[in-house]
Amino acid sequence: MTLPSFADVESAARQIAGAAHRTPVATSRTVNTRTGAEVFFKCENLQRAGAFKFRGAYNALSRLSTDERKRGVVTFSSGNHAQAIALAGQLLDIPRVIVMPSDAPAVKRIATEGYGGEVVLYDRDTEDREAIGRRLADERGLMLIPPYDHPHIIAGQGTAARELFEEVRALDYLYVPCGGGGLLSGSAIAARAMCAGCRVIGVEPAAGDDATRSFRTKTLQTVKNPQTVADGARTPSLGTLTLPLVLQHVSDMTTVDDPTLLSAMFYLWERLKLVVEPTGALGAAALLNAGSELRGKRVGVILSGGNVELAQVAAWLAHS
Repeated sequence: MTLPSFADVESAARQIAGAAHRTPVATSRTVNTRTGAEVFFKCENLQRAGAFKFRGAYNALSRLSTDERKRGVVTFSSGNHAQAIALAGQLLDIPRVIVMPSDAPAVKRIATEGYGGEVVLYDRDTEDREAIGRRLADERGLMLIPPYDHPHIIAGQGTAARELFEEVRALDYLYVPCGGGGLLSGSAIAARAMCAGCRVIGVEPAAGDDATRSFRTKTLQTVKNPQTVADGARTPSLGTLTLPLVLQHVSDMTTVDDPTLLSAMFYLWERLKLVVEPTGALGAAALLNAGSELRGKRVGVILSGGNVELAQVAAWLAHS
């Protein structure tokens, strides 16, 4: 399969125009003072369905043929891609089946069902979601739309960074959350084309550091069901498309542990009044704990999602 390019990101921007929100860019003098940098937060927590995932989902589903739309789609996701596929399919009148782990945040499962998605639950510890998705695709004749390793998904996600660069122009750094690498890959493609000097930094939870290890070793590394509050980044590995794109376009990878991540998330809640979920705060956590190299720099941060499980807040507070 051909790797997506910036031309694909540009095409995706045209494809999703009028369907996806052009999300705002937030700034904070408090953050700037704390970091010594000029920081711009791309608020994908305010995207439709609460995360950047809607961009790729709508780009992919809207390009299906008439026959493929009638047959419907199947995907697998812990939550944000699930909601995005469910909503995009609702808008485009495409049947959709979503394979979700039984321990997925209830707020994400309920929203997925609310958008009309058929949810099939599985046990994250004993079952393989990709195998379930392939089986359902074969049995029902559905199109399989994976959450990150798909050219239209990657190109759609890259439109978030494209918008950021259009609005704020040159950046020295761009911090991007990383699970399976779809957002990171798409953002790095956009950065390479629009601001070649920008250093793109992917950020993972420390317990799920497979992409960081893959970046360091230049070979695909995996992780088994990592235990982290960043449920959107509990992916087993990068994909066959996202790995080479990360190796080609990303400048560096880093990780943050859960207490650091939760501290950054609550800081965004309290000081910027932005409700961001743990996964969505990965980039901000790395920014807020970076060293002096950011002083005097222009820094972008993608806040990737805001689908917070409120019932978990007390436990998160205790954890942090």
